[in-house]
Amino acid sequence: MSTITPELARLLEHPAIWRGRSAARTEVLPTGFAALDECLPGKGWPRTGLIEILVSRFGIGELYVLLPALAALTRRSAARWCVWIAPPLEPFAPTLAAHGMALERVLVVRADRPLWSFEQTLGSGASDVAMAWARSPRAREIRRLQLAAERGKTLGVLFRPQRAARESSPAALRIALEPMTQGVRVTFLKSRGGGRGSIELSWAPGWSMARG
Repeated sequence: MSTITPELARLLEHPAIWRGRSAARTEVLPTGFAALDECLPGKGWPRTGLIEILVSRFGIGELYVLLPALAALTRRSAARWCVWIAPPLEPFAPTLAAHGMALERVLVVRADRPLWSFEQTLGSGASDVAMAWARSPRAREIRRLQLAAERGKTLGVLFRPQRAARESSPAALRIALEPMTQGVRVTFLKSRGGGRGSIELSWAPGWSMARG
């Protein structure tokens, strides 16, 4: 019978080590949706690293899935920035505020080179979360984003078209969203130690976060 030494135990706690459902403990942030938390490793969004959310088209509700977590992050006493890199739709401040976001911690960046700006933001250590939208990033660019997120201890969220599901990615978590009448269907494409298959999330009629 093998014995885990204190040195080995400390090594296994490193966030880069994956052991399936017995993976090293990592800090997470509740999503605000109990059904989604139950399917995610650690019962929430990871606090550090890159995740991918794939959508049939931008603006189907991908931001609403993140909104409770974004609100919680911006309201922390030691909150860092919540950065939006070149969003395809204009964030609607009154709606964000109505859902609990501290607008003074929100920064929208208009960039000619959004992936470069995203990488710099992730690695700076100045943000709790940074989000970017990209149609066809290269594999090496995504790897750089993942490393930058880990270096800056930041949650990076990369929104991509659904066709990207056919490609491999270094992102620790990948989910796909499909619009429904009042919500979205969430399909787990890559979730280390988390759930498989799909779940459905619903929200109130008439909800909108963006305009443009």
